[in-house]
Amino acid sequence: MTRAIVVTEKGAGGRLLEIDDDEFFEGTGGDEAVDLEVLYSSVNYKDGMALTGRPGVVRSWPLIPGIDIVGRVTGSRSPRFAEGDLVVLNGDGIGEDRHGGLADRARVRPDALVHLPSAFEAAPARAAAIGTAGFTSMIAVLALEDAGVRPEDGEILVTGAAGGVGSIAISLLARRGYRVVASTGRAEELGGYLEGLGAARVIDRGPLGEEGRPLQSQAWAGAIDSVGSRTLANVLAQTNYGGTVVACGLAQGPDLPGTVLPFILRSVTLTGANSVEAPLPLRERAWTDLARELDPEALDSLTTTVSLEGALDVAPRILDGAVRGRTVVDLSL
Repeated sequence: MTRAIVVTEKGAGGRLLEIDDDEFFEGTGGDEAVDLEVLYSSVNYKDGMALTGRPGVVRSWPLIPGIDIVGRVTGSRSPRFAEGDLVVLNGDGIGEDRHGGLADRARVRPDALVHLPSAFEAAPARAAAIGTAGFTSMIAVLALEDAGVRPEDGEILVTGAAGGVGSIAISLLARRGYRVVASTGRAEELGGYLEGLGAARVIDRGPLGEEGRPLQSQAWAGAIDSVGSRTLANVLAQTNYGGTVVACGLAQGPDLPGTVLPFILRSVTLTGANSVEAPLPLRERAWTDLARELDPEALDSLTTTVSLEGALDVAPRILDGAVRGRTVVDLSL
């Protein structure tokens, strides 16, 4: 039997149950399925929605939520993995239409499974703290670099700066030499925290979230936006000629109430960071860079650890914006 949080039906929240894992996981993972002992998972915004019964994330029932897994291979039909390997999995539909990481055991496809970099072997919980949020942040940073945005080009704006994606993005950008401006709704409360992560300055998110002109004064060489809606429209309107904005979230909304003017008059590029369907080479590149560049002390400073049962308690707080940084689920607790 396996402990697992299960969403049993549409509209229901998660419940901590004992399941028969052989029966529950039958037919999952495909022909090259990999069985895992889950060491750590995490609680992301998507998980918060799934655990509280909100629509839009869980697409099949019953389902184990959890879009992150750090685990040890206990059995494998894939030639890429052997028993005892430490691995990490983010996205790939787990916690949405495939069973995820909020359980003692998991059975997954090998397609998006990555060997845990050796830098994390002594402290695999840090890989869970990075999770989908940090993985998405790294993909977004790589997108900025691949678009040719350099530190000398000017300031980089990070919206939703106190969240998991924003917090890690600030640290990654600062370590690569960028001057980062952090936008948050709690500037007075969190200014010191964000500056400690590497932000050069902190601004209030209020004006960015209001209706703005189609073109505004140029301010940013690039941006990583996890907010969407009017915030993203204003960020685009303020981006320098030739700059790039990476969209990776929709905390304010999925709409984009802007115009084409930033694109046709300032040659601004809008691109995305998709952590769910990222191909394996990009996953391996991102995790290699995360292992090399992310400051372990900075990561620890923004991480809170809870038990499997504790994931149920933290879920509504994440949706209310009352949780900063990252929440790791330790399956040994």
